[in-house]
Amino acid sequence: MSTTLKRHQLFIGGKWSDSSGGEDQEIINPATGKVIAHVPKGTAEDVDRAVAAAKKAYDEVWFDTTPRERSEMLLKLADVILEHGEELASLESENVGKPLATTLSEEIPPTADCFRFFAGAARILEGKSAGEYMKGFTSIIRRESLGVVGSIAPWNYPLMMAAWKLGPALAAGNTVVLKPSEWTPMTALRLAELAAGIFPAGVLNVITGDG
Repeated sequence: MSTTLKRHQLFIGGKWSDSSGGEDQEIINPATGKVIAHVPKGTAEDVDRAVAAAKKAYDEVWFDTTPRERSEMLLKLADVILEHGEELASLESENVGKPLATTLSEEIPPTADCFRFFAGAARILEGKSAGEYMKGFTSIIRRESLGVVGSIAPWNYPLMMAAWKLGPALAAGNTVVLKPSEWTPMTALRLAELAAGIFPAGVLNVITGDG
C-alpha cells in the first residue's frame, strides 16, 4: 500500500505554504531507493514565520486554555490517530523502510496512547506550598508554560518521536514548532493536517528541511 500526502508544504499558522527559499528536497524510501515525495526545504525565514505564528497563538489563544480544554483536544488527536492508523502506518513504512505490519501493530497504538497519557497529565498540574519562610507569607511553586517550544525529531520512529515531543509541550500549555528529520517528515506533516481540525491555528507548526 502506498499513500501520498495531499500537500507537500510547510504547515505554519494553520496554513500550508511553500518555503521562502523555493527549494524542495527528495524523500526516499530506503528499502527501495525510490523517491516517494518532494517536500519544501525550509529556511531560517520560514522558521521565523513559524515561531511568530506560534507566539501569536500562545499569546492570543493557547495560554488561557484550561487543562480540561487541552486534555480534550489531546484525546481527540489520539482518536484521530487510531482512526487513520492504517494510513499513518503506510506512510511510516514507506518513508522509513520498515515492515508495514509491525508499524501498524507496534507504533500506532503507542503513539495514540502517548497523547492520552499527556491528556491525563494536563489535568493534574499543580502548585505546591513551599512553606512559610517569613512571618505572614507563604511561598508556593506555580507551574507556567514556557511559550513557544522548538522540537527536532529523529528519523527512526518519526511519528512516535513527534508524539513524545508534542504531547508534554501541548499538555503544559506551550505552542510548538516541530522540525522532523529531513529524511522522514511524512507522518509529521500528515499529523499536522489531522491536528488542524482540533487545535487552534498556530499551536502546532511543522517545518521540513535540513537539520
